[in-house]
Amino acid sequence: MIATEPLLVGMEGEAYGGLRETHSGLVVFVGQTAYKLKKPVDLAFLDFREPEVRRRVCRRELELNRRLAADVYVGVTDLPLADGSSEPAIVMRRMPDERRLATLVRRGEPVAGEVRRIARVMAAFHARAERGPEIAAEGGATALRSRWRHNLAEVARFRGTLLDEDLVDEVDRLSSRYLDGREPLLAERVDTGHVIDGHGDLLADDIFCLPDGPRILDCLEFDDRLRRLDGLDDVACLAMDLERLGGPHLAAELMTAYREFRADTYPDSLADHYVAYRAFMRAKVTALRAEQARTGQEAAEATAEAVRLAELARDHLRRGEVRLIAIGGAPGTGKSTLARGLADRLGMVVLSSDRLRKELAGINPEDHAATGWNEGIYSPAWTARTYAELLERATMLLARGESVVLDASWTDPVQRAFVEDAARATSSALTTLRCDVAPEVAAARIAARDDVSDADAIVASRMRRAETPWRGAVTVDTGTTVADALEAAISAVTAPATYEPGGSLVSRPPSHPDPQSLTSRPEGEPT
Repeated sequence: MIATEPLLVGMEGEAYGGLRETHSGLVVFVGQTAYKLKKPVDLAFLDFREPEVRRRVCRRELELNRRLAADVYVGVTDLPLADGSSEPAIVMRRMPDERRLATLVRRGEPVAGEVRRIARVMAAFHARAERGPEIAAEGGATALRSRWRHNLAEVARFRGTLLDEDLVDEVDRLSSRYLDGREPLLAERVDTGHVIDGHGDLLADDIFCLPDGPRILDCLEFDDRLRRLDGLDDVACLAMDLERLGGPHLAAELMTAYREFRADTYPDSLADHYVAYRAFMRAKVTALRAEQARTGQEAAEATAEAVRLAELARDHLRRGEVRLIAIGGAPGTGKSTLARGLADRLGMVVLSSDRLRKELAGINPEDHAATGWNEGIYSPAWTARTYAELLERATMLLARGESVVLDASWTDPVQRAFVEDAARATSSALTTLRCDVAPEVAAARIAARDDVSDADAIVASRMRRAETPWRGAVTVDTGTTVADALEAAISAVTAPATYEPGGSLVSRPPSHPDPQSLTSRPEGEPT
C-alpha cells in the first residue's frame, strides 16, 4: 500500500524534496527529478488497485504526455519501497513551482500573454492530433449526453447533502435541453474534424509558463474515450479552471485566442456548454474528495469548492441557453429597433421579414416596393412564403446553437403557432414580445422614417384592426425611450421562458411549414 509518508529507500531527509498528493496519485520530488506514482484506489471512474494496471497506465501516460512535453517526461522506472517491494513510477524533469499557471493566476500576475501562448500551442496540437472513426464516435450528441448522464449518476448520492437538489436538477434539465436541439451542430463538428484525441484534463495546476514556452502536463490517460473529444471541449476545461481561480477575463482571452488560431466558427453557446460540462465533472471529483477527506476542515473546503463548481456549471448553462425571440406589432411600433437592440445586447442573430421579403423577390432591401393592400410582394402568397423562409432559417440557426430574434408583425395566430413549433423542434427557450404604442405616435414615426419598411399609415391602421390577441406575449410599451423599452424587453427575456421544452418531445411534427399553411385568412400582411 502506498502511504503519504517518506517511503522510498534512501530518499528520506533533505534530498527527499517533498510530496504532492491528488485523489489518484502521488508525486515524490527528489532534487530536480519528480517520480509520479498511482495510488491503488478504485474511484468508480478509474481502478488502479492492480500493480499491472498501474504499470500499464504509467507507460501510457508517458507516451501520451510526450505529445505536449517531450522534454519533461523522461521514462518509467520501478521504485523500491520500504517493505521490499517496488512500485512503477513515471520519471519526470521537475518543473519550477513558481511558474505554475495556477500559482501565477492566484498571485494576480499579468499572464494574458502566457494564456495566449497556451491557446496557440493547443490549437497547433489539435490541428495535428490523431483522428479517426473511433475517435469521432465520441464527439457526437449521443456520446456527450452519455458523459453527462454518467456524471449526474455519480453525483446522485450527493444530492441533498453536499449539493443542493435544485441545483443538480437545473444542471440536468439545462444540459439535456441543449443537447436535445443541437444534434445538427454536434454532427457538423464531427464531420469537420474537430473531434480529436486531445489532452482531456487541461488544468492550470499542470501548466508551467517557461521562457521558451508553456509545458502542458498530465493528460487524461486512464480512459481513451474521455480523451476523445471536441478540441473546443479540451480548451474549455482550462477556461473553466481559470474562471474557478478568479480569472474570468483570462478564460475569455483563452477562448478568443483559440478561436482565432484554429479559425473556428463555433457558436458561443457551445463553448458555454463545454465549460459547464467541465465544471460539473470537476464538481463530481471534488465531491468525491470531500467524501475521502481525513479532517473536517478538508471536507468543508472540498464541499464548498464542489458547490462553487456546480454553480459555475449552472451559470454557463444558463448563459449558453439557445433562445428564440419573436418580436411583433403593427408598423411604427418600434419592433425593428427593439430587435436590433436585443440582438446587440444578447449576442443574437436578427432575421427580419422586411428584408427577407425583398430578398426573395430579388429587390434591394433598401429600395421601396410599396403596393396596394394585399398586392405585389405583400400578397397572401408572398407573405406565406416569407414567413416560411423566415422560420426555416431560424430553425437552422437554432439547431446550430445560435440564438435568434425574429422581427416581423406576427399578427396571424397560425404564424405564431409555427414559431412555437420551431422552439419545440430545436429545444429552444421561446419569448414572444408584442410592441405597442399609441396610434398617433406610430403614424408620426411612419411619416418620418426612411427604412426598409414599405407600410404607410393606411396599411398600419388596417393591420391594427386585423390583429388578433397574442396569447402569452409580453407587451412592451415602445412609447418611452429606446433604452427603457429595451430594458423592459430584457426583463421579459431573462424571466422564465414562455415555452419550456419537455425533453425532446414536440407537440407537432418538427418539419418546416408549408408556405400555404402560414396564412389563416385571405388578407396578406405587409410589415
